[in-house]
Amino acid sequence: MAYVKDLSAIRALIASHKRWDLVFALCGFAALMVGVLTFVALFADMAIQGLPRLNWEFLTNFPSRRPAQAGILSAWVGSCLVMLVTAFFAVPLGVATGIYLEEYAPKNWVTDLIEINITNLAGVPSIVYGLLALGLFVYQFGLGQSILSAGLTLALLILPVVIVATRESIRAIPQGIREGAYALGGTQWQVCRDHIIPYSSAGILTGVIIGMARAIGETAPVITIGALTFIAFLPPAPMKTEAPFLSFDWVMSPFTVMPIQMFNWTSRPEAAFLQNAAAAGFILVLMTLAMNGLAIYLRYRIRKNIKW
Repeated sequence: MAYVKDLSAIRALIASHKRWDLVFALCGFAALMVGVLTFVALFADMAIQGLPRLNWEFLTNFPSRRPAQAGILSAWVGSCLVMLVTAFFAVPLGVATGIYLEEYAPKNWVTDLIEINITNLAGVPSIVYGLLALGLFVYQFGLGQSILSAGLTLALLILPVVIVATRESIRAIPQGIREGAYALGGTQWQVCRDHIIPYSSAGILTGVIIGMARAIGETAPVITIGALTFIAFLPPAPMKTEAPFLSFDWVMSPFTVMPIQMFNWTSRPEAAFLQNAAAAGFILVLMTLAMNGLAIYLRYRIRKNIKW
């Protein structure tokens, strides 16, 4: 009889826990739907307003005072070039820093202080990075209001994100992999090169794309360092037809980016400029989704190669 009562109590306890699991799952699903539906609603509204302006001329025309003739050529080219400089500096430096802190750095108070500062820097407002870059890159180093200054500024902005993502990806690797590699006679660098970096590359890529997606939509830092709100020319081409075929004159060129172009249009009273801003925002979201899609594809390919 006592056994039957204990069994009934256990079943009642399991049923109660299942109900709470269901409640938690429903709450999580509702929270997910709030974010997803909000994004879908905003994206759909932006697409409805901007689709009539999406054509080849809109992508290949320079900004104009006439909304029907205005385009985003200088803005999307500037965004791509700034993102190129940002990735060139932030990704290698951030990944290398994360590997060093997780695999090489001694565990002492200095390392703990560095870790705390890196975590705190990830939450610093972007305008602070803009003010820092204005005094350091623009005036102290004499880089001026150039693509290089913007790329370095945004690289500083996303560097903590890349470092934290790299460290978390490395921590997720089982310790047994390291011990097995060391047992076979591998050096610390061989273990990092052949095991740690390949196995953690999927998570590192995710962190890099999250940082790049944040950087491509930032406005405050690039405005602070002097990005132009109206520009009717393109930087010099990175490629040439004659030797040495590569040109770096474009890194010192004035620039504008997509968020600044959108801000310029939304500050004007004409409704046609608001339509242009919606179309530019739609393209900016597509650029961000394309970066995320590229990260998902690369992550799939890397995991497939590791599995084989």
